[in-house]
Amino acid sequence: MAELVDSLPLERKSVEKAHDAIKAHIHCTPVITSTTLDDIASTPQSSEVLRGTAFEGQTPARPKIRFFFKCENYQRIGAFKSRGAFHALSKLTKEQLSKGVVTHSSALALAARTHGVKAYIVMPTISTPSKIAATKGYGAEVIFSGSTSQEREAVVEEVMRKTGATLVPPYDHPYIICGQGTMALELEKQVQDLVHENLSPGTHRNNDSTKNNGVANGSSINKATGNREARAGHLDAVIAPLGGGGMLAGVATALHGTGTRVYGAEPSFEGADDGRRGLEAKERITTVKTLTVADGLRTPLGKLNWTVISDESKVQGVFAVTEEQILSAMRLVVERMKIFVEPSAVVGLAVCLYNESFRKIVEREAPEEGWDIGVILSGGNTTLEAISRFTESRELLRSTSFEIDDTEAAGLSNKYANASANGQLQFKTSSGQTPPWRRPKCIYVSLAVAAVLILGSMMFLQKSNIVEQLVKAPPSVSSTVSPTVASATGTP
Repeated sequence: MAELVDSLPLERKSVEKAHDAIKAHIHCTPVITSTTLDDIASTPQSSEVLRGTAFEGQTPARPKIRFFFKCENYQRIGAFKSRGAFHALSKLTKEQLSKGVVTHSSALALAARTHGVKAYIVMPTISTPSKIAATKGYGAEVIFSGSTSQEREAVVEEVMRKTGATLVPPYDHPYIICGQGTMALELEKQVQDLVHENLSPGTHRNNDSTKNNGVANGSSINKATGNREARAGHLDAVIAPLGGGGMLAGVATALHGTGTRVYGAEPSFEGADDGRRGLEAKERITTVKTLTVADGLRTPLGKLNWTVISDESKVQGVFAVTEEQILSAMRLVVERMKIFVEPSAVVGLAVCLYNESFRKIVEREAPEEGWDIGVILSGGNTTLEAISRFTESRELLRSTSFEIDDTEAAGLSNKYANASANGQLQFKTSSGQTPPWRRPKCIYVSLAVAAVLILGSMMFLQKSNIVEQLVKAPPSVSSTVSPTVASATGTP
């Protein structure tokens, strides 16, 4: 059995070298902003939402937040993991490559095909058909296992014993960590470019060094002098999803010493927040068994990644959110930003929108100026059917609400009418009244009418020959692909 050599120092220079090694094989994914989500994040949650929580009776936080979304859902294979996979393969010897590679991350399948290497991918039997088909499409041999990490690792060991393939860990190795950290290098530069070109509403456009708790907001470390200096386009914080920890450890390694704070985000369902709980207990939690909707984050935090994430100088905190909050954030991204993402991708956004502990940090650190926050949208590997099930869930109709002034109600009516009607947001005025455009009855009536229309249309189509006619005589208009979209998504 062969394993990767553990010899790469976890420092920013290693991440920079990793980027040089893989940039020909990956996409520099876009960074997108959204004033709508900025406004929502900067609106206090209602007192009703905080009832029953540790913050009941307290004044809701009033942070000022501006988002910069790093869209790794546009990465090759539809997620960030191809970065680490390509970097790991670039470190293998010819002898190791000749015997093939094995892991339980489908990202390796693409990297292996690119290098002409045999790949064995261990996948849970509950994996989506589309993900299984895509992995096989890259030429990998798919071997099925149980859904827990222990079951997957047992199958991996068996494959290694039989084939002599080299194990490429999916997240807990320096090569993977440094590969994943390359997204932070890109994000850092892209935000600076956006702000310098006045294409985004970032706060730090000049050299004003407004201080919060003694630290210059939007500052970085001058390596020559050792002093903090304000810098236009500098991110105050980056927040990334936390599962096995490769991505968060990579982001933290890349940004260590830059002045940008790094945070992790997890689901809380059935103990999926092992990172947060481990930090509280000051000890890594080794097993996790959860069926959180954020299925990409069901993995326990790795040993090596724990050493990075538990270092307070590298990661300043980890926060958790509920299933309802994750789905609410996902719906906002899909419907308001028109970005196709999976639930795991939006846990960082959900923390910024709904986790009162995190929101109070932003308010305390920058009460006037606010924070520019980079949010990693880690992937988009889901299906329309799955998203349909998520959005139809009754849980979404009990989503987080926000408190607004009476005078703001009329203005927000037009701006957020669509989001409100879809059950994403619950607004209440400070006088305790629900604005007329947000009466619960209206939502249920709208949903009922939509359901009737959809069912009626389906019955009509079934009784007619329209579908059959369309199949036999398709329109003659040729289909085209937008060059902009094609260049953004690229090859799979």
